[in-house]
Order: sequence, then C-alpha cells, then structure tokens
Amino acid sequence: MRIAALPSPSLEVRDLRLVLALLSTGTTARAADVLHLAQPSVSRALCSLEERLGARLFERTSRGLVATDAGERLGERARAVLGELDGLERSLRAPVERRRLRIVCECYTAYHWLPATLARLRRDAPGIELSLRLRFTKQPFPALQGGDLDAALLSTPARSTKEIIVKPLFQDELLFVVAADHPLATKRALSPDDLRRHPILTAPPSANESEWFLSRVFGKAQPQLDVSTIALLESAIDLARAGMGIAIVTEWAIGPHLQRGGCVAKRLTIGPIERPWHFAWRREVGDAGPLLLEALQASERAGPTGRG
Repeated sequence: MRIAALPSPSLEVRDLRLVLALLSTGTTARAADVLHLAQPSVSRALCSLEERLGARLFERTSRGLVATDAGERLGERARAVLGELDGLERSLRAPVERRRLRIVCECYTAYHWLPATLARLRRDAPGIELSLRLRFTKQPFPALQGGDLDAALLSTPARSTKEIIVKPLFQDELLFVVAADHPLATKRALSPDDLRRHPILTAPPSANESEWFLSRVFGKAQPQLDVSTIALLESAIDLARAGMGIAIVTEWAIGPHLQRGGCVAKRLTIGPIERPWHFAWRREVGDAGPLLLEALQASERAGPTGRG
C-alpha cells in the first residue's frame, strides 16, 4: 500500500508561541518575559523564523515591533492551530485523579484575574477542586513547607526544595498613582525621595513583599515611610484620587480607574518596578500541579494602563 507523503512544515509550535508573544507585547524584551527566555534569544528566534519563511513578520520601530500583513496572518492562524493542539492534548490526556487542593495567593491583587483562570482549570481538569486558605496569605511558603497548603501563587521569589516545586510565571509592574491635581502629577516619574515625603497607600503586603519592595527601591537603606494599608485596593486608589497620598497598584488593576479620570499612574526614576511571580506546589499533588501551572500561564492578566 502506498503511503502519502507526510507534511513537513518548517513552522514549529515554539514559532507560533513566539509570534503570539510578540503580537501581544510589542517588544522582544516583554515577549522574553512571557516565554521565560532571554531577550537576545527571542530576537535570534524571530530572525531565524523570518529567514525560514522568506517573509518579514514585524517591522522594527523606535516604539517597538509592528506586525506586517504576514505577521498578522500568521498570528491569527497560530491561535487557531495552538487551540486545536491544546484541545487534542486534553482529549488524549488521562483523567486526573479527583482531588481537592488547598491554595492561596501571596498578593490579594491576583484575585482580580484568578477567577477566569480557575474557570479554565475546571474545564480542562474537572477532577481538581480548589479550596482557598486565605489565612496563609502573609506566609504562604512556610505553610507549603508545613503541609498546610498544597499550592501557592507567589509574588516574591522562591526556590524549589525537596518537597516543593517552584516555577516562574510572569512579571507584573507596580505603578504609583496620584491625584491628577497632586503636586507630583506633573512629574515625568517619581523619585524614591517622593515616596519618603508623601503618604503611601497600599493593599496589605506580606512580609516578603515588603522586604522585596524596600530592597528594590531603596537598596540597603531603611527609610521611615508613612504607610497605610487599605484592605480594598479600590479604596486605596480612591484615597489617592482624593489627594491623600500615593497608591501602589499593580498594572493589571489600574486600567479602569485611570479611565474614570482624576488620577494618573507614574513609574519611578529608577525604572520599572517589576515583580517576579512564581507558582509553587507540593510534589505529592502529582499531575494536578503542572495542570494548574498551565492554566495560570495561559491566563489573560493585564490590560492597557495608560500611564502618565
């Protein structure tokens, strides 16, 4: 029996993921964060892909990458192809043992987008049920080590241990929100000294988050800051809009508030303050950990921020 020749396209799954990452971020640097690669590796991969295809997929501009017609067409088909492959994998995957996972997020702002991710998980792995353990929000990693949690979404760096697997997820940027008529609103960027001189409004951070933030912004210095923790992030932003201080807000939560008007978001003069998020789970949960990791990696988190 004669067997028809098998298709042998030069395109690979990693090429499709590369194009989608570049389309969604607009720069090789941000695409590198999404793909967990170094920026030069992303640039080389793009050049290699364009050379193999004999087509230019992106125009390089001073503002970032702009997709050509070929890039747009490839991106549209890439979503469909990857979606079909994802569905095929799910249909072939052995059923996950039904189990209930105890989970927590180290930063409350994750609950802004986490529900949609959990809905995806229920579709892809109906055997997994998640139970939130909010009392471990401030100290999630010790709770994992002690067996009080099965998994945790971490907003501070951590390393794998004999009992726990830790994988990188993504980065989010912290922005600094002030009233539109605040004296700082006209500045292109705020300085660390501005944070010393004005009240700070923030959601309750964990001890690790506070330590990471102070080290990132002030180095070895230990400044005395006027910090007020506000249980509701929306309230912190409203207080900033009223001129009561500087609210520290993650990029994925600020968009709707800026659209309302009355406040602006700033970066610091030292550059973007980006938090490295990780997902950690106890090795004993088996396949449930990687499945939840996959759902988190596929989540749609941030929209346009409209920084001032």
